[in-house]
Amino acid sequence: MTSSTVVHVLRHGEVHNPDKILYGRLPGFRLSELGGQMAKAAAQALADRDIAYVVASPLERAQETADPIAAQFGLPVAVDERLIESANWFEGKRVSPGDGSFRDPRNWWVLRDPVTPSWGEPYKQIAERMFGALHAARVAAEGREAVCVSHQLPIWTLRRYVERKRLWHDPRKRQCGLASLTSFHFEGAKLVGIGYSEPAAHLVAMSPGARTAKGA
Repeated sequence: MTSSTVVHVLRHGEVHNPDKILYGRLPGFRLSELGGQMAKAAAQALADRDIAYVVASPLERAQETADPIAAQFGLPVAVDERLIESANWFEGKRVSPGDGSFRDPRNWWVLRDPVTPSWGEPYKQIAERMFGALHAARVAAEGREAVCVSHQLPIWTLRRYVERKRLWHDPRKRQCGLASLTSFHFEGAKLVGIGYSEPAAHLVAMSPGARTAKGA
């Protein structure tokens, strides 16, 4: 008899980023006060679920988002390096329209290939490591449910990968809001469905910069 398992892949909450840089994998970027509330909202949304395993990216914002969920279920927060944010050449730079990095001709060579992409970790590499982390969590929580805390681009790339869609995409069209849950439903090792919810949408609406948060 095959077992039913759900792996919820959670994007972290809003980050304190007063300089509005693309923080990527840089250390020291923690949740803002509102981001902490988003993490609690996600935990509340999962309160009635059968969570048996909680794992997160090693970055501070992911660990902090995982903490209230783990505490709620009396579980430790495991770390999986495969859930980390994608590497990006523009890390540490301001990249919003008008900020300069994209307008500077010295940086244009980095943008030459949007398919791989040339400015960061290849989408295929992101997809494969996230797929490995997804199935590791499924095995760890077999017959129950798991939570993996990660970052916007890796989560969206994973979803497109399992849905057999091309991996390069318009980042403005990602369905992966702050503290959102992308839930992968399995029967045995077979993926049978994907769900999506935004338990912190009311909090995201309170933050003007939340939907364009750098580093994601």
